[in-house]
Amino acid sequence: MKSTFLLSILAVVPAALMPLAATCQAVPDAGSGPAGAKPRVYKYEAFAGYGYTQLNQVNLSRYGLQGFKVSVGRNWKYLGIVGLGDFYKYPTGFAGGGNPGKPVVMSALGGMDVHSVLYGPLSGYFRALMGGEHTGGENMTPTISFAGGVGVGMDYTLKPRWALRASGDWIGAAFTVRNNTNQLGYSPHTNWNLRASIGLVYRF
Repeated sequence: MKSTFLLSILAVVPAALMPLAATCQAVPDAGSGPAGAKPRVYKYEAFAGYGYTQLNQVNLSRYGLQGFKVSVGRNWKYLGIVGLGDFYKYPTGFAGGGNPGKPVVMSALGGMDVHSVLYGPLSGYFRALMGGEHTGGENMTPTISFAGGVGVGMDYTLKPRWALRASGDWIGAAFTVRNNTNQLGYSPHTNWNLRASIGLVYRF
């Protein structure tokens, strides 16, 4: 059930973020202004884009789910805080023997990040997240599970206020294993899912 394109994204992003700890700073506006004036630094950002998640918590699922991801953040020179929400419903494949039922995954997460201008128009971040996740359409227990994980991302500045972002997250949550007949019964078990997203960032 692993996605080749998702793993490719996640392999590239961390490599680009290696200088992060040594060069953290907010993203400046290098637009025109009086000579000697300091570049403007935007404190807030909003993101919206396409999202993908694996579906390891649903037995016999062959496909991950597609949907969307949104987030808002507040940035300082070295750190930031972020809140994000995502919704996944549409399977990535439609051949016979696909996902059982009609699974839906929703989550609301918040956390902190460390961000950096890497080189020219490229910047990146590393973040830690926690919150809650719901898996619907599969009679999963609990209805909402505690969830958390880490994420990395890269931004390519298109204009001072606009950027293209590619990101990946590694999110864990605990749900029942469906049709489990061993001694553990239907107790919740932690499952980890890779997620990927691509979309636009607006800074303000």
